[in-house]
Amino acid sequence: MSAKIIDGKAIAKKVRAEVREEAEKLKAQGIKPYLAVILVGDDPASQVYVRNKEKAAEKVGILTTTYRLPADVPEGEVRDLIHKLNEDPKVHGILIQLPLPRHLPERELLELVDPRKDADGFHPYNLGRLLMGAPTQLPCTPNGIIRLLDEEGIEIKGKDAVVVGRSVIVGKPVGLLLLSRHATVTTCHTRTRDLAEHTRRADILIVAAGRPRVVGADMVKEGAVVIDVGVNRLEDGSLCGDVDFEAVKEKASYITPVPGGVGPMTVAMLLKNTVEIAKKIGKRS
Repeated sequence: MSAKIIDGKAIAKKVRAEVREEAEKLKAQGIKPYLAVILVGDDPASQVYVRNKEKAAEKVGILTTTYRLPADVPEGEVRDLIHKLNEDPKVHGILIQLPLPRHLPERELLELVDPRKDADGFHPYNLGRLLMGAPTQLPCTPNGIIRLLDEEGIEIKGKDAVVVGRSVIVGKPVGLLLLSRHATVTTCHTRTRDLAEHTRRADILIVAAGRPRVVGADMVKEGAVVIDVGVNRLEDGSLCGDVDFEAVKEKASYITPVPGGVGPMTVAMLLKNTVEIAKKIGKRS
């Protein structure tokens, strides 16, 4: 029997409705949720992502400004902009769109953002609080993955969870979130000796490897929940995930599609973070 396909678009729509309701409550108090986005260069994927974020924010009542900077912008100019946004009481959330051009020190610039305004949840302060299990802004994609599991009523406690990928954006934080929900977590990566040996044990398999269709049906346990985080553009222009969807869906119990699975949740959770920040540090504008 084919797996149930988890509809990320529908669940993201539900999250956006919750955000819209919260934004309206804040506006009634004189607080207008405001997200500032810093976009450096002309990376096509980043341009699309930012446009999607702007449109989604507008629909839920979040104000946005995108600061579009040339690819060769001096580092000092970016630093000055971050400081300006940190000090602006009207700005609640700050997002630096990644990747940045090579001449800009990504980690240092992310650390410059006021952790209270860190809409993406990537600041070391917030990642540290995640490690400690303290309340904080959570990274958007990992938080979105957990919301997908919860919406489908998938039990996490006591399950064997395997995460393929160890990035700070997805792999490491989603592992911590699963651990906080009492899963037994294994993290795999490019130096893992026998990837299939680990993935076949997974009750919940999360794949964020960044390689098209790296996980096939022979690597998945019968009845596993499979969350595909990858987005890969093939030579013919089509998109595929890190999982061989057509093959694996015949073996899994639940599976996310690409596109339409995890992707919509990332934007929805960014909006949710922005509204939550506005609740905490909201200033009357």
